[in-house]
Amino acid sequence: MYQKYRYNELKQKAAQVGINFFDIMVTGVTGAGKSTTLNSLCEKNVARVGRGVAPETMRIDCYKLNDVFQLWDTPGLGDCTKNDIDHSKQLYELLYKEYDNKYGFIDMVLVILEGSSKDMGTTYKLLNDIIVPNFQKERILVAVNQADVAMKGRHWDFNRQEPEQPLVEYLEEKIKSIQSRVKESTGVSINKPVYYSAEYGYNIYKLMDMIIDNMPNMRRKLVA
Repeated sequence: MYQKYRYNELKQKAAQVGINFFDIMVTGVTGAGKSTTLNSLCEKNVARVGRGVAPETMRIDCYKLNDVFQLWDTPGLGDCTKNDIDHSKQLYELLYKEYDNKYGFIDMVLVILEGSSKDMGTTYKLLNDIIVPNFQKERILVAVNQADVAMKGRHWDFNRQEPEQPLVEYLEEKIKSIQSRVKESTGVSINKPVYYSAEYGYNIYKLMDMIIDNMPNMRRKLVA
């Protein structure tokens, strides 16, 4: 389903840019649901999923959605100081790595936030210390996972697997706040984040639309 979603458009864009793949780095804090998101997009268990705040992804893995679009799962930050240092180094190296005849081959960074968390300190640190200094700002996207537990499970319709109106209003306010807080903390103006639930498959199409709509039309410029 998602493997073929807007496939012809993606293939045409890749040809225009002159690349074989669009490569998306998926990052965020431990427990934000990066691996669950990848499993939802790929519609199979390609990435191991951690429970609670235990970090499951301890290395970088690549998952091919189709023959023009692949995603790179990365270790989460916020586990412990030692791991954060190691994982930050891995993220930095990935941003400048050569792959498929492309130096600095990552085309876009998708930062995933937790829908239930109000503390974004680690996310700001990730953006300020690693992503923003080493990546084109217009290629940074933010999405909010775990919409189903944003209000501690209240106002989530488990039969229809979607939020009720009070939760929709809460999530809309949350993403406005995130845009404002990211701008204030990092100086980066991000596009309106999409909120979704990888666990229940809610708004995954909107997540795909956000990614595809913002696919670059030229090769990435390395940040000096």
